[in-house]
Amino acid sequence: MSAPRQSVLFDAPGPRARRAIAVGNVIGAVIVIGIAVLVLLELGRKGQLSWDQWGPVFTANAWENFFLPGLQNTLRAAGFAIVGAVIFGLVFGSGRLSHVRALRWACGVVVEFFRAVPVLLMMIFFWLLLGLQKVPDAPFLAVVISLVLYNGSVIAELVRSGVGNLPKGQGEAGVAIGLTRGQTLRSIQLPQALIAMLPALVSQLVVVLKDTALGQIITYPELLRAAQILGTAFGNTLQTLTVAAVIFIVINYALTALAQWLSRFLSGRTAGATAAGPGIGNPTAVAGGPTEDAPATSTVR
Repeated sequence: MSAPRQSVLFDAPGPRARRAIAVGNVIGAVIVIGIAVLVLLELGRKGQLSWDQWGPVFTANAWENFFLPGLQNTLRAAGFAIVGAVIFGLVFGSGRLSHVRALRWACGVVVEFFRAVPVLLMMIFFWLLLGLQKVPDAPFLAVVISLVLYNGSVIAELVRSGVGNLPKGQGEAGVAIGLTRGQTLRSIQLPQALIAMLPALVSQLVVVLKDTALGQIITYPELLRAAQILGTAFGNTLQTLTVAAVIFIVINYALTALAQWLSRFLSGRTAGATAAGPGIGNPTAVAGGPTEDAPATSTVR
């Protein structure tokens, strides 16, 4: 078994460099803690840490009528947008990899257009358009459609770059065993590309969740808007927004943990690891791998 490869991007730090890094980390931590203490002291001086300000946040009324309904609407919009964005990204990402020039060009125009338009601008546009048509629940639909179009376009680029970064031997191996180019893309290249780009994909899904907060501008009753309404009612906007921020952080952390678990789980069921990708460029992994009758041979020269 060969020794693990060392990174060629930088040299491993020596004892002196490690000590300097440790000292820098300690100094940075002390500075951050100091700033946090100063902020808390100033908030306390302004009366923002008193129970009169924080008490209304922890009442049953606040959670039953504001935070939980707002969270439900946030997750509802994010759920529909994530499913739609993944489907959009797979379809148009595959279209950008098509060998038909017209299809590849059309998919490229769509993807580049929606990547360039700001999400908030699309939300306002669809909100006004659906409102003029008297469509029920126009704010929700405007949020979902906008998030699907923008984030789906980003995912399409992830798909295109993920497949493009695979070794050419993957496609050649599929064709060699009798698959068409489309079958090779769907059966061999896309699954490996999806595993390799899983961290970036989940990062984009986190963006979907956070961008639902833009819906408060078009009156969609998501978590941020609910926190603002509650804060206006009790005069403790800082406290209600802090609770909303903590909820967003917990959900995003859960998504990140899920991505890490999926990466380990899927890597164990494929020819190689997600990050390093050993075996990804090995045609025998596609064709079924070496057998007892046909042992593997080294191709390194």
